[in-house]
Amino acid sequence: MDWFPLYNSIRIAAISTALIFFLGIFSAYYIARTPRVVKGVMDVILTLPLVLPPTVVGYLLLRVLGPKRPVGQWFLDLFGLKLTMTWWAGIFATAVVIFPLMYRTARGAFESFDETLAYSAKTLGLSNRYIFWRIRMPCCRQGILAGAVLSFARALGEYGATSMLCGYTPGRTATISTTVYQLWRTNDDGLAVRWVLVNLAISFVVLLAVNMLERKRLPVPKKGGS
Repeated sequence: MDWFPLYNSIRIAAISTALIFFLGIFSAYYIARTPRVVKGVMDVILTLPLVLPPTVVGYLLLRVLGPKRPVGQWFLDLFGLKLTMTWWAGIFATAVVIFPLMYRTARGAFESFDETLAYSAKTLGLSNRYIFWRIRMPCCRQGILAGAVLSFARALGEYGATSMLCGYTPGRTATISTTVYQLWRTNDDGLAVRWVLVNLAISFVVLLAVNMLERKRLPVPKKGGS
């Protein structure tokens, strides 16, 4: 059994999650502070990949990153670097698909933050940067970490946009999801089932981690005095 699809899937998911982690946090933080109209428009734009079919996202990315498109051709001419049909093309695909998950989760965590803590810190002369990193982020970290874990899990199982941008080349661009599809097409059900079980095991562990993070966020009830 060739384990490259697992390695490649984890590699793409880890890099794309790292890319959108801070981007999602800062987008959620700053957009939450904008006027309502601007916030509504930006919410729609940033959340759009979450509701679009992944194949549509992949098609749009091909229109931008393809070798005969402005961005793709510029990279090809200047650096000799193809942005499609390579393993790193999966990073672009999964980053776009999972960004809304990180953004929405981080926004929810920031909206649940008790702003009186920030106001109190300001009265003590603490800077906005100190308040953000030392007060706001520690209070919201469980929700943000849960968003990061969910984003990683979604990236690990992404198929539509990844298949359009990377294709399927064994040992080069194959991921778990594209491998399962190809094995199904070739009637290799035995190996396909093995990869499905691998994916189920990873998903179980990821969801277990999310549930543990969510449980930590729940307030512990105080025992009443007798």
